[in-house]
Amino acid sequence: MSIWRGQKKLVLASQSRARRMLLENAGLDFEALPADIDERAVQKSSGRTAPAEIASLLACEKALFVSRQKPGQFVIGADQTLALGPRMFSKPAGRAQAAEQLGLLAGQVHELHSAVAVARDGKILFSDVSVARMAMRALTENQLDAYLDKAGDAVTTSVGAYQLEGLGVHLFERIEGDHFTILGMPLLSLLAFLRSEQLLAV
Repeated sequence: MSIWRGQKKLVLASQSRARRMLLENAGLDFEALPADIDERAVQKSSGRTAPAEIASLLACEKALFVSRQKPGQFVIGADQTLALGPRMFSKPAGRAQAAEQLGLLAGQVHELHSAVAVARDGKILFSDVSVARMAMRALTENQLDAYLDKAGDAVTTSVGAYQLEGLGVHLFERIEGDHFTILGMPLLSLLAFLRSEQLLAV
């Protein structure tokens, strides 16, 4: 039984498996509808360069885009950026780019900024950004090759070329931040907002 109490179905503006899993595990009944926006164009036209601001902007834009197609419904948008100092990373295009990114991240501490936004009828009602600091182990070339061989095409599906909930856990020696932020959504603050709107039974 769903704990959702909204009159209309909740919408997730994403097809991300990890984000769908987070909402499903929290007992929410929702539909997933990807936001067809050009993220790089939105980022460029905004002039924003701070990773947290970019994540927030894209989460809001995704939520707004889908909310215009779903009148009266609460729409969740989410985005995540990865930064090593001033340098931001995108999803690698293939194994070679994944190896290059992991080579740069190895032995360093990088930051994941995860943003969430809720929109309804083309208006943002809530947004939040959280950060996790990820200390990656120093990796030998053989260790990196072994990881890439085992992970396969999954390295191209996330920023940083890893999924912490899977094989990516072997790459790290220390993590500061909550599990939900790492998976791509500050879930606790989202649930607090939905609760404040009397939309959850729990």
